[in-house]
Amino acid sequence: MKKISLMLGAMLVAVSASAEGYQVNTLSARQLGMGHVGVAMKLGAESEHFNPAGMAFMDKTVDISAGVTATSPFCTVEMTDGSKWETSNKVSTPLYLYSAFRIYDNLKVGVSLNTPYGSSINWTNDWAGAELSQRVSLKTFSLQPTVAWRITDRIAVGAGLMIAWGSVDLDKGLVSGASTDMLLAAQGVPYTFGNTTPASVNLKGTAKVALGYNVGIMVDVTKNLTVGASFRSKMMAKVKAGDARVSYANEIAETVLESKIGLINSANFKAEMPMPYVLTFGASYKFSPRLLLALDAQLTGWNAYKELNIEFINEKLAAFNQNLTKNYHNAWAVRLGAQYAVTGRLDVRAGLAFDRTPVDDNYYNPETPGKDKLSPSLGLSFRPIKNLSIDVACAFIAGVGGGERHYTYKDLILAGLASAGMPVNPEKTFTARYNPTAWCPSIGIGYSF
Repeated sequence: MKKISLMLGAMLVAVSASAEGYQVNTLSARQLGMGHVGVAMKLGAESEHFNPAGMAFMDKTVDISAGVTATSPFCTVEMTDGSKWETSNKVSTPLYLYSAFRIYDNLKVGVSLNTPYGSSINWTNDWAGAELSQRVSLKTFSLQPTVAWRITDRIAVGAGLMIAWGSVDLDKGLVSGASTDMLLAAQGVPYTFGNTTPASVNLKGTAKVALGYNVGIMVDVTKNLTVGASFRSKMMAKVKAGDARVSYANEIAETVLESKIGLINSANFKAEMPMPYVLTFGASYKFSPRLLLALDAQLTGWNAYKELNIEFINEKLAAFNQNLTKNYHNAWAVRLGAQYAVTGRLDVRAGLAFDRTPVDDNYYNPETPGKDKLSPSLGLSFRPIKNLSIDVACAFIAGVGGGERHYTYKDLILAGLASAGMPVNPEKTFTARYNPTAWCPSIGIGYSF
């Protein structure tokens, strides 16, 4: 079996998530209604994600929380010639399950399962940027056993072991209709593909288990003011032996291209997917027994992703190797949330988040249509009985900031023609304006005693 060695970091989009890159920030219906703040809040079992130290302040024997978000992403692209394209995405459903248990008054343990990274985007087969991306589906899961210790009445620490795994399934056009038409013309074949993508490749694989850690500290500075900090470490999810499959638009495409790209078909590939570190600081303040405000500032270490390398082991395919610069940079997000207890059974929430993009405007691939994102949200919790909470929230995510974005890449067919001596430039630049948006309704349920 021929092997393809590549880095898949760039092929993991985040339009389906409520954060830049491909980080998911819809992992609590309660906190989504507050802009997904929580590093300085005492959230019981849900603190396992936001700040493990917060679990130490839990005043229950058992606390369980579960929920799901139905994320509906959408993105439009306007080309320089005025033509427009849009995605045809399915609804994504990141989920969470948290549980926590009291061992002693100052010692709590718990375990959680959630989806900290993931994405889904479908640009369709024959859109203008098919060579860069057609479809992507990324799913990651994290199982985290956690322990939290309240050192004093005001100070607590916590730590969790993150056990992550996942899968990737993506389609990408291998060649464009325009460059294939040039190849056909050179061979005297009277046929044109036009806007049809003649050949695409599907890459599908399962990542082996990756390990990381989640640590935090929380301090009650005063009776009303709490501060906290947490750090989730970087992990690398690695696909050891994924499967590659080539599909053709029709028999003519297969006849013309099989000899050039057929070696890719039924090949294996190996891949690495970075899951960057996340450092969060925050504070919460009780203005009254009913009103709580919270602020988080979060730094995500996207600079771990610098380039995408697609290198074919078979020497016959060396001309089709791609080394694509990405140059992601670390990015900050700021989140502000408010919670108000209307009655003893009803809490209402509101939030606003601003997320800076890590994507460079000059290396802007439609597989990752990142822009600075502004996200207002609303939510509430209703407790029909003392120990049961029903939580709902909805966030709207909008990309902000205009201007054209660019991406330069090598056309595989033109590269082959250039190596054969034809006067063609294999480099092409994809230029467009992007407008990503998403609706993220979420529902959860909590039970404690």
